[in-house]
Amino acid sequence: MRRSGRRIPGRIWPVETDWISVRRDRTTYPPGVLRLVTIPISHYCEKARWALERAGLPYREERHVQGIHRIASRRAGGGGTVPVLVTPDGVLAESEEILLWVDQQTPPERRLFPTEPPKRAEVERLCRRFDRGLGPTGRRLMYVHMLAQPKLMLRFNNRGVPAWEDRALRLGWPLAVRWVRRELAIRPGIEAEDESLVWRELDFVAELLADRKHLCGERFGAADLTFAALSASVVVPPVYGVPLPQPGVLPAPTAALVRRAREHPAGRYALALFADRRREEIV
Repeated sequence: MRRSGRRIPGRIWPVETDWISVRRDRTTYPPGVLRLVTIPISHYCEKARWALERAGLPYREERHVQGIHRIASRRAGGGGTVPVLVTPDGVLAESEEILLWVDQQTPPERRLFPTEPPKRAEVERLCRRFDRGLGPTGRRLMYVHMLAQPKLMLRFNNRGVPAWEDRALRLGWPLAVRWVRRELAIRPGIEAEDESLVWRELDFVAELLADRKHLCGERFGAADLTFAALSASVVVPPVYGVPLPQPGVLPAPTAALVRRAREHPAGRYALALFADRRREEIV
């Protein structure tokens, strides 16, 4: 899908949008629009949303709750995980693939990946490091905290999903908790290990930023977007693709974790990127 001379605005909705009504209004999307299958709160899905919206590519987001997302992913042509992006060029079933594809639809001067092989290799190395480390550990750490708060979690988790999925998750919450614990390998004490790993990644990012503006130099790129998106599980940015529970409504231990992450130099960097870049769109 190449950009034409006539620019179609991307889907940029305010944080407080009624997502269910948006999803039902199919007429707001032009024919042949991209389809993005997600779990609404997923930081990997936020990574894909951010890239699409930055590039000004219109898309229709199809939101699902955990568990049911696997069926939706496979029906869309994915492998059971999300995000899945359905494009005229085929189905993209990994967030990294989505970023790479979106980059090809972006003007060269605004692309997230450099063209020079050594620089590109460094960007890709950092993206994969965050995808394999910060992303899974941060996600599991926050799930450990939030699974003990079902009302609060469901209030934010189910934004924009089909009504029957919302009801099914609420009614089957005990089963869902067991499923999530098994899928994420949650066991007693894992949160301490994950918190240590998350802080190691934050320290790593802070060291990189000690002598440069962005992670790979002076230009915002894929590594910065990936880091910011995947750090969202612990910094819970106010600017995000869906509303996230802020420290004022979180239980004290969880709020303390979030505030500590936000105070870290790398956490401050992530929040600044969300504030300054999340609604940025190529014109």
